[in-house]
Amino acid sequence: MTTAEPRAAADPASKSADSTPAPEPWAPAPTAGSPAVPGRTDQAGTPAQAGKPAEAGTAAEAGTAAEAGTAALPTGPDPARWPDIAAPAPRHGPRTAIAAAVVRRALGQLPLRVRFAGGAELGKGGAVLDVHDPRAFHGRIGAQGLIGFGESYMAGEWDAPDLVAALTVLAAHAAELVPAPLQRLRALWAPRRPEEQRNTPGGSRGNISHHYDLSNDLFSLFLDETLSYSSALFLTLPAEPRQLADAQRRKIDRLLDLADVRAGTRVLEIGTGWGELAVRAAARGAHVTSLTLSAEQRDLARDRIAAAGLSERARVELCDYREARGRYDAVVSVEMIEAVGAEFWPVYFRTLDERLVPGGRAALQAITMPHDRMLASRSTHTWIGKYIFPGGLLPSVEAVAETVRQHTGLALTRRDAYGPHYAETLRLWRERFTERAGEVEALGFDETFRRMWTLYLAYSEAGFRAGYLDVQQYLFTKEAAAR
Repeated sequence: MTTAEPRAAADPASKSADSTPAPEPWAPAPTAGSPAVPGRTDQAGTPAQAGKPAEAGTAAEAGTAAEAGTAALPTGPDPARWPDIAAPAPRHGPRTAIAAAVVRRALGQLPLRVRFAGGAELGKGGAVLDVHDPRAFHGRIGAQGLIGFGESYMAGEWDAPDLVAALTVLAAHAAELVPAPLQRLRALWAPRRPEEQRNTPGGSRGNISHHYDLSNDLFSLFLDETLSYSSALFLTLPAEPRQLADAQRRKIDRLLDLADVRAGTRVLEIGTGWGELAVRAAARGAHVTSLTLSAEQRDLARDRIAAAGLSERARVELCDYREARGRYDAVVSVEMIEAVGAEFWPVYFRTLDERLVPGGRAALQAITMPHDRMLASRSTHTWIGKYIFPGGLLPSVEAVAETVRQHTGLALTRRDAYGPHYAETLRLWRERFTERAGEVEALGFDETFRRMWTLYLAYSEAGFRAGYLDVQQYLFTKEAAAR
């Protein structure tokens, strides 16, 4: 999955065998074996390995936090793992003053109730947002924009009794939060995407490993039994937890039906996830080649395929989609394009075209965002990009259609949107993650990580509830050979 200023995410693809992920700038130095997971410690307190937004400190602030049912982090973020969170936020200077003016102007016009430590309030009423440390909150936003907004939450400087409700208001007014003159000067104040996050074959491996190699055990705590990390397709909304696994299978079966996968079909899957689609395609009698860049996902997917007795029909390779070979009757890719990057969208769609035989079909699931917001943010470094999905970018419906038209011979045959289903999928994941916080902690993921992950899931859910984000199922077809 991938989300944007949201990106929510993706069951990703592929990897270069000779590339090595670069260490994250905010993670501790890795020891022998594999890179350390940010915010994770073992029982001895050492870094565990990823195998596989009044004044701060006042009585008024403490009272506000207690009333909201939340509190700042009890011990503070670990500077070794979270240097940008543990570092004191800028509290003075022109950028902080400008940020405070812009933020207060924006919040004052929204259907929110923003409560500042010390008693001041803004907004027209509605969902509550509590700012425990206004100077730090404004300072981080002044220094880092939306990255600072997210980091301020991770540091415990703001909170919300109903986080999704507050974030949904912000997502619904995303285009209005920054005044038009400042929007036009975005290139001057917004941080640029780091060069090392480009989705080259080597860069993609590091970007994918950052998220998907965290821990299979972590993902299993909040995903359903299918281990599907993409939008489910429910029969009715709102959804109940017991419906999630069947809704994930329904989503997969619909994609396989779109691609006309049946006995004997040669299928290329770009982005393995944890293997559920490969299992279900092989169970139909298809012959599946699935590509991933995540060693953790590859190993578990292979185990699941073997347990289903389908190893002769499905194989999983650690391979970048650009290195795929062979010809296939069908290509299926679930929320992988979000990890490709605009620079490589033409290459991705040409790969689909080149790998399909004449008459072949490609079924894709993709998270999309408004075209104007995609154009405005495509070069911007975001909180999601820094902490959750490095290198990620959600396409727009227009960008997908134009890229396919200009760079392939594929025909866009069908497109179906079902964003409300993703909002419900994310709600179920978030609620389960919250319910199992103790087990997440037992895996070695500290409180800063858990606040980060909670914000990610809530931020993504809010994007879909506001209609800022959507999810599409696409069918592309390749013209049959002339007789």
